[in-house]
Order: sequence, then C-alpha cells, then structure tokens
Amino acid sequence: MRDILSKGLDLATKLGASYADIRVTKRETEQITAKNGHIENLTRGGDEGFGVRVLKNGAWGFAATPILREGDLERKIEAVVQKAVAIAQAASRVNRRPVELAPVESVRTTYKTPAKIDPFAMPLERKLQDLTEITKALACLPEIRVTTASLRLFKEQKTFASTEGSHIEQSILQSGIAASALATGKGRAERRSFADHGTGGYELVENMKVREQAPRIAGEAVALLSADNCPVGENTLILGGHQMALQLHESTGHPTELDRALGSEATFAGTSFLLPEMLNKYRYGSEVVNIDMDATIPGGLGTFAYDDEGVPAQCTPLIEAGIFRNYTTSRETAPQFGQTSNGAMLADGWSNFPLIRMTNVSLCPGDWTLEEIIKDTKRGVLMDGQKSWSLDDKRVNFHFGCEIGWEIENGEITRLLRNNAYTDLTPHFWNSCDAVASKEYWHCWGLPSCAKGEPVQIANVGHGAAPARFRGIRIGVEA
Repeated sequence: MRDILSKGLDLATKLGASYADIRVTKRETEQITAKNGHIENLTRGGDEGFGVRVLKNGAWGFAATPILREGDLERKIEAVVQKAVAIAQAASRVNRRPVELAPVESVRTTYKTPAKIDPFAMPLERKLQDLTEITKALACLPEIRVTTASLRLFKEQKTFASTEGSHIEQSILQSGIAASALATGKGRAERRSFADHGTGGYELVENMKVREQAPRIAGEAVALLSADNCPVGENTLILGGHQMALQLHESTGHPTELDRALGSEATFAGTSFLLPEMLNKYRYGSEVVNIDMDATIPGGLGTFAYDDEGVPAQCTPLIEAGIFRNYTTSRETAPQFGQTSNGAMLADGWSNFPLIRMTNVSLCPGDWTLEEIIKDTKRGVLMDGQKSWSLDDKRVNFHFGCEIGWEIENGEITRLLRNNAYTDLTPHFWNSCDAVASKEYWHCWGLPSCAKGEPVQIANVGHGAAPARFRGIRIGVEA
C-alpha cells in the first residue's frame, strides 16, 4: 500500500497540487439489541474505501471511491487523484481566500487502541447471552414493563499518507453498552437507564457491570412512579457526572469548534456565540471552571493517536479559570490566530472531507467530595440521567431534562423527584459554578453519534466530568 499511495501523491504533485493526502479507511460495525429477554436486532456492517484531498491554487478538491475487491486501490487511485485535482482547479476560480496550512511534522508510525478482548473475535453467543441476561435482571420488579440492552461495537483501520512525508497507520477499537428499564403504575411511566462507551475491547463492557447495576436501575424507575414533581423556580442545581457530560458536549464542545465561530458550519443548532474577538478575553465561567479538549485520555471515546490531517492527538485548554482560551482548530483555521492545529480534524469514514470535531472535552476535577457539596447546599436539587435537550443556534439558550432528581434541604437529601429539568444561558450557567467534585468522582463518558455537517457526518466523542454545583438556576417544568 505504501508504494501505491506514494504514486498517487506523486501524481497529484505533477498535476499541480501544492499539497495532497490520501486516507484509506476500513470499518467494521456490530450492533445488537435485546428486549425483554429476547434478541430483537442484530446488525453487522462494514465498508472500505479511500479519499483524496488536494490543494491547488489555494483551493481544496476532494474525491473518494469504495474498495470493492482486491486491487481496487491500485486500479482506481489515478482516476480519483485526477478528479480531486480537477475539483480543486474549478474551486480555485471562485475561492475568495487561498487556503494556508499550519505546519506539521511528518510522521511514519503505527497506533493500535489498547485492548484485552477483541469483541469482533468473541463468540456471538456470548454477547447475545450477556444482553438477554441484563434485560432479565432489569425485570426484577413487577412494575417493570420493558427492559432493553444494546451493544455498540466499532473497529476502524486507517492509513494516512501525505505529500509532506507522513505515513500513519491506526487501528481504533470502540466498545459500549446501553440498558434501560421502563416502569408503569399510578397512571405514570418512568424510565431509568445506563449508557457508556469508550475506546477499548469488550473488557470495557465487562467493567461497567451493568447486570450488577440492574436492581438499582429498576428500583429507581419504580420509585419515580411515586415521586413528587421537581419544584419550579430559581434554585441551586447539582448535576451528576452523566448529565454533566451532555452539558459539556452541547454548551462547550460545539461552541468552541472554530468552524462554527467563523460561520462555515451551521447545521444542527449550528453557529457559536464565542466570536473570535473574545479569545483570551471573555469570561466564559467562574474561576473553578477549567475545561480541556484531550484526545489522549486512556479509554476516552474521542481518543486516537493522529487526526485525519496527520496532526498528533493532544490536550488543549479551552477554558482556563473561567477564561475562554482556545478553539478546536484545523491546519487551515489555526493560522488565523497564529497557532498550529490542535489535532481535531476528523472525517466520518473514507467518503467524507474531514471536519473540525471535538474529541474528549472534559471539565477538570475540583477538590470537593460529592458528600461535601451536598452538605454545603442549604436548598437545591441534584439531577442526573440524560433525558432531553434543546438549544438555540448559537448555543446560548438551553433546556435539559433529566431522568431523576433528589431534593436537598439543609445539606441532606430529603426526597426523590420526577419531571426534572433546568434552563439557562450558557455564560450565566458556567459563571454560577462554585464547586466541582474531585478526581475520585471523575469519569470520561462516551457519547456516540454526534451529528455535524452537510451531508451529515457522525463522530463518537468523550466527556470527562464529575458532579458540579451551580447557583441560581431556573429548574422544574412550568405548567
């Protein structure tokens, strides 16, 4: 393959490209769902192909094709390179500003996700049994009507080569599981769930111990049937780590993506309130708010070794002591701020042009225990469990619903709550944060299926979070 890619890159240069890269991608996926003790769905898929990206006369050109049989790469590469160069040539006639790429060191290396158990090599019967047993364990109370459990397995092998001399081979393995229990009674229906994903083998699924959690999950779903509604009004809010992961994703991860801030990306609640002139000046949050984007976190769903421009994975502070410090960038956008790329340019498979994507966006741990945060709260509500979300196009206004809540009075949890929700403006919310739990409570949650771009591309990302407290937040569902 190395020789074939080199010939393709040489051809792009001969045709006038100032830069070119080729990305060969092979994917395997498997998704299995069990419901009420029976397997409901099993889907296996895979594809292979390559994409060619070139710069000519300061404009991008991109072309891609599948690999359907042995030898397709060698047979097709000349035509795909020629097409990409022709597209760049056409684009250069209308391009307003020539593309300039930030420098990056050439690399020749390989990387493989550390894993103990390859889920694609496991007997299928073992995975089916694990899921059906989880759904049966969740059905431990008579009020539980529907139980589900699903596996999501993903393997991607990528080879990247560029005219700058890089040749990078990566094998990324991801594993994850989700489970839920739906209870009915007293004219109500309540659901409790668990979901997490990461880079690694089936050992990740085993370590999540979902079957052992089943009695708690089911018990909480049933208890919610008798719970009071979340109070309405301004209150102190404590968010559990799972909900904090979604909060980070929607109100930090997306608005700090530079293509959104520059207006070149506007799909799926799409631009950003964090304008370029705010960089290094704007108080995004309180002094206890420190948020990093780190693609090197072991096991994070957004963890890899190199992005799809050959830039190494790295840790970038987005928010430091509440001050907005960095965007998520690419080799093309970073020079506008006199920077190099922070390695966050990723494509969904072989057929798409890479986009700026968050990797693992995480709230750094504080120095509180969760028990100390609760004890220090005179009046408030602790919420967790992702249920619903809504945001405006600039990521300023948001509304989130949570599966479960607990009322706090004078430092003690007093009662269980249902219909939990909160709403706020992003700057006010993060500036109201006055306590973050310690590393002991911190976990990097995986959120698969983040959609962006047109045509739509899907990315799998991670968010490290511990419980945190926010003062003066509007909570509850108004009639």
